Amino acid sequence: VQYFLLVLLACPSPLGAPPPALHTCQGLAPCLPEEGQVNISGPRLLLATLHSASGSSTAMDRIFSALLLSLLLLLQSYGVCGAPPQPRGTLCRTKPTDLVFVIDSSRSVRPHEFEKVKVFMSRVIEGLDVGPNSTRVGVINYASAVKNEFSLKTYQNKAGLLQAVQRIEPLSTGTMTGLAIQFAISRAFSDSEGARVRSPNFNKVAIVVTDGRPQDGVQDVSARARAAGIEIFAIGVGRVDMHTLRQIASEPLDDHVDYVESYSVIEKLTHKFQEAFCVVSDLCATGDHDCEQICISTPGAYKCACKEGFTLNNDGKTCSACSGGSGSALDLVFLIDGSKSVRPENFELVKKFINQIVDSLEVSDKQAQVGLVQYSSSVRQEFPLGQFKNKKDIKAAVKKMAYMEKGTMTGQALKYLIDSSFSIINGARPGVPKVGIVFTDGRSQDYITDAAKKAKDLGFRMFAVGVGNAVEDELREIASEPVAEHYFYTADFRTISKIGKKLQMKICI
Repeated sequence: VQYFLLVLLACPSPLGAPPPALHTCQGLAPCLPEEGQVNISGPRLLLATLHSASGSSTAMDRIFSALLLSLLLLLQSYGVCGAPPQPRGTLCRTKPTDLVFVIDSSRSVRPHEFEKVKVFMSRVIEGLDVGPNSTRVGVINYASAVKNEFSLKTYQNKAGLLQAVQRIEPLSTGTMTGLAIQFAISRAFSDSEGARVRSPNFNKVAIVVTDGRPQDGVQDVSARARAAGIEIFAIGVGRVDMHTLRQIASEPLDDHVDYVESYSVIEKLTHKFQEAFCVVSDLCATGDHDCEQICISTPGAYKCACKEGFTLNNDGKTCSACSGGSGSALDLVFLIDGSKSVRPENFELVKKFINQIVDSLEVSDKQAQVGLVQYSSSVRQEFPLGQFKNKKDIKAAVKKMAYMEKGTMTGQALKYLIDSSFSIINGARPGVPKVGIVFTDGRSQDYITDAAKKAKDLGFRMFAVGVGNAVEDELREIASEPVAEHYFYTADFRTISKIGKKLQMKICI
């Protein structure tokens, strides 16, 4: 029972309403609030109250209080009260806005449902930059009549707004939505109520929330509001008339009309409105960019960069280990072991390894061309050099490659590389450096020495990558000189991406 009461009392009041202020005295004894004192948290208030009730100041009491304080602070930090800690900071700022909520509190809106509307308003306000020179907020409450709860000029800070929203009570009569919108035009957005002069530097926004069919007309008055520069969002709940919402809202309607099935889920629209008022100041942080490696923020924009050893391609977005120009031209062919010992799940990792290498290349007719051959008991050309002209198409073809699942004829695959893969008829270019990457997970079932030697004698630069049961002597025999720079081995398929990173830097001429 004590634990339950402690947690209950430690929880913040709804919508972040601050607890009563206490003077910070010596020890934990409570004192009367003094002018200028800040509020203290629920746990400290609770402990002070418990201590006061006990009337004791023994050492044991102080130890007990300290332990409770530590426990309660820990519980609040981890969201025991059902509200997880809010992330600090924000990735965007809000454009200065005059924002007026126009809230239906007719008799069809039950008291507990109206509380949900207040939660929604509070959550939107929490995401705004509130201040006299930033965003100002007003609230119109309407039913058969219209009540100006507070004006744009009334509160100049977020705390005051949130407390004022909590005090709003439903009117519980009819539904005069048109009258409420007219009130917004003539009074809520007037200079006398704190609205600023119409300017491109300021937004004027009304958010209308209603759950029924209005008892008056809304089409003409909404048109006048929009003509006056007011952007209108219309939120309908439950059995609302959707045609009415479309008459109220600004264009495009898809962005300005929202519907929720009940007030219990209206809070899910909070994020939409926080984004609507957001002016992104860090596109890199929000992930709203297309840089392949590094994004650098600039005011209202961004630019791309590359990691050390990579060069930014001409598109200004992607990176290559090979620098631009004719010096990066190469014909690269993968020889991939598709024997049954590889297993399907590892074969998928091999595909990712291939595409990891492809990512480092600048693919075009004048620069890198890529071909792919899979071998097991036989050899199959998946695609020849030059068939695909960009990375996207190459990577898509690699992903579609079917697993052969038979033996391991590495010698036969090397012979195919020499006779076919690097031939002009299969897309190879005269005078362009030739690179072969051989990937295997076991001992070859045929003789490799002659084919391996011939490939190197022809000037092909050969890399050998072995995994698991691959024979290191065979890998060295395949690899070009110096062998230490052209031969790689790992016992586990899951670590081949590390080899991929090393290869990215080595395959360029």
